[in-house]
Amino acid sequence: MSIWASPSTHCLPIAVISNASLIWRPAVREVLGRADWVSVKVDSVDEATWRRINQPHPDLKLPDILDGIRTFAASYRGTLTSETLLVAGINDDAAGVEAVARFIAEAGIRLAYLAIPHRPPADSKVACPDEATVTRAWHTLAQRVTQVELLTAYEGDAFPPLDDPRGQLLAVTAVHPMRESAVQALLAHAGLDMALAQELVDSGKLRQISHGGEVFYVRRLRRN
Repeated sequence: MSIWASPSTHCLPIAVISNASLIWRPAVREVLGRADWVSVKVDSVDEATWRRINQPHPDLKLPDILDGIRTFAASYRGTLTSETLLVAGINDDAAGVEAVARFIAEAGIRLAYLAIPHRPPADSKVACPDEATVTRAWHTLAQRVTQVELLTAYEGDAFPPLDDPRGQLLAVTAVHPMRESAVQALLAHAGLDMALAQELVDSGKLRQISHGGEVFYVRRLRRN
């Protein structure tokens, strides 16, 4: 779950991005209800498919989570959105997407986001659906949900430069992979070239990964 607040001095709207794993708990719904904007993850309404994608704790049950989302949506007064990650060959079939669209609409969610795994996934077998499949999924949701938006584009290379480009590069890649072009742009702001990135790779702090025809830099995980 991610929470952030506006830096405004006049008000502090709170937004929460959640995988909704514990939304079946009344105490969790009560806390979420205080937020101004909430996003819940709805990758599938089929238990087996949901488990393949999310690999949840064995004690978690999808029907409980879906019931929790419905209950929360019925009383929530803020902006409620959903996010669905489409994975090729797992949850991007027409029937599965239709079922997700039906659930989102019946829950009363009016803004739905469709995402794809456009960064290197933890499981190398995970693949992105093609454009035709994403377009079909968008139309399926748009027939039932008021507003549907895609989260399928790369977010860009505009990372704010800091006085410590090495530290910034390590910090950003610890959060998510960076495309090679983004690393180049970050270093260029500091008057540096890719030699620094290569130095971090050689020292074992960064790793280069090829994904979707692009080269990404990611922070290496520490081993015990």
